[in-house]
Amino acid sequence: MSGKTTEKASGSKPRPPRDDMRREYRFDYRKARPNRFAAMLKGGTTAVVLDPDVASVFESPESVNRLLRSVIAALPANVKPRRPRG
Repeated sequence: MSGKTTEKASGSKPRPPRDDMRREYRFDYRKARPNRFAAMLKGGTTAVVLDPDVASVFESPESVNRLLRSVIAALPANVKPRRPRG
């Protein structure tokens, strides 16, 4: 932020518009390019954060996946969730 001071939110006055900000922007979407990172999301990778005590049991992400796959395989067929792949 710049060296300007701001008033508290409870009694603040509306700020005048900044000189470098427009009231409205119009984007030319014809010039837009595809997101180069979108292909990475198609793999269906999901990050899961383990609690430290749980994470300390596993040596690697592969060991976590191996255990989870064995648990899934042990589930009765009517309990296994069916997610569309793609």
